[in-house]
Amino acid sequence: MELIQNTPDLSAYLAADEAIDHEHPLVRETAARLAEGVADSYAYARSAYEFVRDTIPHSQDSGDLRVTWRASDVLRQRTGICHAKAHALAALLRAEDIPTALCYQRLSHDEGGGRVLHGLVAVRFNGAWHRQDPRGNKPGVDAQFSLAGERLAFRADPESDERDYPLLYAQPHPAVLNALRAAPDRPYLWKTLPTAL
Repeated sequence: MELIQNTPDLSAYLAADEAIDHEHPLVRETAARLAEGVADSYAYARSAYEFVRDTIPHSQDSGDLRVTWRASDVLRQRTGICHAKAHALAALLRAEDIPTALCYQRLSHDEGGGRVLHGLVAVRFNGAWHRQDPRGNKPGVDAQFSLAGERLAFRADPESDERDYPLLYAQPHPAVLNALRAAPDRPYLWKTLPTAL
């Protein structure tokens, strides 16, 4: 699948905004700590990815009912769904000048046969975009940081009406961000999060 920037300006994928608040002191401190002792930007990107994937539990897996959406809040509260974790990873990568986009998949929901919109990121290395999924591993899910072929948490199955969206967003999709911001808790969020773009 060809990944397509929704804006041609690469600097947009380095910008801070309300959700990807990489100028926040906690984001900067975390990025600086992760950058200590790494050899290059690739090693930093892998370190940041593994930090978000492994030390910030996906709130569905942990049973945490809180909803986070701003990168600094995800880092402070140590919880978030896939979209929030993608915002946190994007902020950590952009803090170290690594172009990072937000991207999405439409997947089957585990319960009830419905659909769910899954959030991930794409990083730009060697003139190309590479999707990464910081959702968090669990039995049956083994996502890894990779520039040599995708190692995502889930593969979209077109025969099951699942899909990968090729657009790379510089900012969170408004429908996703609005749902996250308005949700008082995760059960409410599950009812209001968009199932498609």
